[in-house]
Amino acid sequence: MIGLSEDDDLDRYAKMGFTPLRGALGELQFRNRYGMPFAPARRTTFAASSPACRAVVAARREWPGSERAVFRALQLAHFNTPLLWGDPEQLREILSQVDGVDADRLVELLDDDEVVAEYQADKARARTAAGSPTELQGKAADNGDGVRYTAPSVIFETADGRVLEAGGFQPAAAYDVVIANLDPTLSRQGVPEDVGELLDYFSYGLTTAEVAAVLTASNDEPDRAAAEKALLALVFDGAAERHPLGDDALWTRPGVPGPPRLSAGTAAVGA
Repeated sequence: MIGLSEDDDLDRYAKMGFTPLRGALGELQFRNRYGMPFAPARRTTFAASSPACRAVVAARREWPGSERAVFRALQLAHFNTPLLWGDPEQLREILSQVDGVDADRLVELLDDDEVVAEYQADKARARTAAGSPTELQGKAADNGDGVRYTAPSVIFETADGRVLEAGGFQPAAAYDVVIANLDPTLSRQGVPEDVGELLDYFSYGLTTAEVAAVLTASNDEPDRAAAEKALLALVFDGAAERHPLGDDALWTRPGVPGPPRLSAGTAAVGA
């Protein structure tokens, strides 16, 4: 968890000329570049990322294995609802939609000393990119508190101590090369013939852009239109459900919960 901002450090956004409108426009740029679903919500204030980071750390400690689901729920909600990470009630509502965690307990743990200490350790490690391949590629950042890895950065480590990293945004082929070099004995799966296999494997659901990426050979451009056609065919066969999300959708097998939502009442309180 990088921890870009703390509750007592929000003034820096204003000093940088960063406004809620600028944030929403930035989300549009990411949507156009990467194809992930965004619904730029009108926020009247900023919220520190620290509470969301600590929620992921708390889930990792209390319910090992749930942290990815918590991270994804916060991610999808932040970019598609008016969620403010610093609002306990909003966090509780979003986290209550994640299987395998106790939302009340999770919110209580945000200020737990051990959770905070582990979050600070994460934060410090994220700022060790000086002299790394990530910095060499120009994919690191320095805000004055250390050269940090930008998101998403992936560091692959083996039990015998070998390390390879893919810093910042990388093409899918970069991860393929890294993994192949770390363990050439692995069995490499090809592109599935049935898109439904992806919804079985990624049981929490996938966006159209994610499906297109997996269905695409490593050296080709993702075919979003083809992915969406295949997914719609599953829907009309009763083998999948389409959950509207931002300007796109989350696709799941029937009966799987859709993306996290904020009720109108909770969102109004936060606003």
